[in-house]
Amino acid sequence: MPASFLEPVVGADMAQVDRVLRQALASDVALIRQIAEYILGGGGKRLRPALLILAAGATGYRGRDHYTLAAVIEMIHTATLLHDDVVDESKLRRGNATANAMFGNAASVLVGDFLYSRAFQLMVSVDRMRVLLILADATNVIAEGEVLQLMNAGNFALDERSYFDVIERKTAKLFEAAARLGAVLGDADAAREDAFRRYGMHLGTAFQIMDDVLDYSGDAGVIGKSVGDDLAEGKMTLPLIRALALGTPGETAVIRHAIGGGGLTDFAPVVAALERTGALTYAHDRAAEASREAARCLEGLAPSPCAETLLQLTAFAVDRRY
Repeated sequence: MPASFLEPVVGADMAQVDRVLRQALASDVALIRQIAEYILGGGGKRLRPALLILAAGATGYRGRDHYTLAAVIEMIHTATLLHDDVVDESKLRRGNATANAMFGNAASVLVGDFLYSRAFQLMVSVDRMRVLLILADATNVIAEGEVLQLMNAGNFALDERSYFDVIERKTAKLFEAAARLGAVLGDADAAREDAFRRYGMHLGTAFQIMDDVLDYSGDAGVIGKSVGDDLAEGKMTLPLIRALALGTPGETAVIRHAIGGGGLTDFAPVVAALERTGALTYAHDRAAEASREAARCLEGLAPSPCAETLLQLTAFAVDRRY
């Protein structure tokens, strides 16, 4: 659970999602079982599947397909993480060694492919064309986002609009799909389904901006990964974009050198530039703006524990430290 307020509302449901996950990831190929168990045991926030469960509950769904689709969402997310860690050469995630660090790049890529294909097997079992269309679109857009991010590595000319284009595709799209699928299961009308879609997009945007802020201001022991990873990987995130726009010639030179390959050797002066220009505060404010937009999408929703928890998630997105 990412926060204590989720446990009373969806704790029992998430246990059912975990059961579906473990059944789905069973394989007679030993390495697949080993890596899958390692990933599941590593925990994580499980925000996206929880979001689907909450959206389904808030729209009155009664059934069990939300467990299946929540597991599908988590499998797609996990597959993207496996591939991300290989591309980024990451060594730490959620406070543990990444799968590629433990088992090698080749195994991580191939098990990521297994997760994608098993996710599609599961989603077909729900037998709803709308579900297939939403998830097929989401996985394709996420892949585009991954490629865009790769293309922009080391690109210190990246502007804010291009940054938001990347995170909306790479991160927020799966939040959007999770929230929308919950509404689809609950047979929400077109307007309410679209409100949930927009809620997920804004919520995912807020979460990603805060992840980018925490990469420079967080505690590695709390956030579960090394601070400065984005800088080491040459990723132009919102705090850096803002600092480049407002920084002195010396500060912009340091940031450009870091993004161009200097990496963590420039971490301290880069953080100093972010703090002096107010770039971290600016990024936090943009995350808060996205969070407020997400909350507005819930207006008119019938009161319920699930609806209240969806609202609490918008605050958690920007107030968290991990």
